[in-house]
Amino acid sequence: MIIVTGCAGFIGSTLVDRLLADGETVVGIDNFSTGQQRFLEGALANERFRLIEGDLLDLDGLKGWCAGGHTVFHLAANADVRFGTEHPRRDLEQNTIVTYNVLEAMRANNIKCIAFSSTGSVYGDTDQIPTPEAARFPIQTSLYAASKLACEGLIAAYCEGFGFQGYIFRFVSILGERYTHGHVFDFYRSLSTDPSTLRVLGDGHQRKSYLYIQDCLDAIFVALDKAKDKVNIFNLGVDGYVEVNDSIACICQRLGVSPRLEYTGGDRGWIGDSPFIFLDTKKIRSLGWAPKLGILEGVERTVDFLAANPWVFEARS
Repeated sequence: MIIVTGCAGFIGSTLVDRLLADGETVVGIDNFSTGQQRFLEGALANERFRLIEGDLLDLDGLKGWCAGGHTVFHLAANADVRFGTEHPRRDLEQNTIVTYNVLEAMRANNIKCIAFSSTGSVYGDTDQIPTPEAARFPIQTSLYAASKLACEGLIAAYCEGFGFQGYIFRFVSILGERYTHGHVFDFYRSLSTDPSTLRVLGDGHQRKSYLYIQDCLDAIFVALDKAKDKVNIFNLGVDGYVEVNDSIACICQRLGVSPRLEYTGGDRGWIGDSPFIFLDTKKIRSLGWAPKLGILEGVERTVDFLAANPWVFEARS
């Protein structure tokens, strides 16, 4: 049995569907603070899926929920990087303390394998571009990334101290169907309200890399199948990046609008925003993985999903 935390989220629900399609039995845990029940409609119709609506800060409950599992995909987190400085404790609780609870629940149930969603933001404002997994860490620039790096440290220590096997995935931003958080979502919602004007945080020249959701999951499964170290750390992304302006142009073209762009100035959108994220992915590629979609194709599929599912905007609000 496989445990998936954050099972009703964008990545988590898509992962659940993939696991069920592969014949696995899955227990999904979510508190629905941001997850969507509708993303689990297919899974809930499958007898090999069980949903637990619960909070991962409840350690005693979590120990019971994980009983009988052999692998944990830990995807639950507070991913609201932009407002981290307004709620400093949120990243500590929902990322770091929750990860500690997951590890303790695993230890209580003799579960030895964890796959964890980290972030390329842990590299901060690195001067090594593209950035490999072995790059030295600079000073952390966001509370979100700092909390994720703390999670990585806990996982590595549990692997060493309790014989766990850890898979840590440092993502670029993930795009695709069921995406409900990030710049494409925000720009789409803004343009739907007022297609004449678009306010852009930063100067539009921030350089970012993105990865399509199914390519992301393909990479995770390849790593789990082929990488057998005690602690396995992989960057996940594409071989390239775009400016925020490029992404805006793609979104506008897909929607058929030509707004006036209003920039807030500066080389980053908010405190902790990394103005250049481009990860070296040679390590995961050496195992035979390669993305099938490019960045702008992922943007287009995300826009198409949002256009076809306007309910997600009401659900998020």
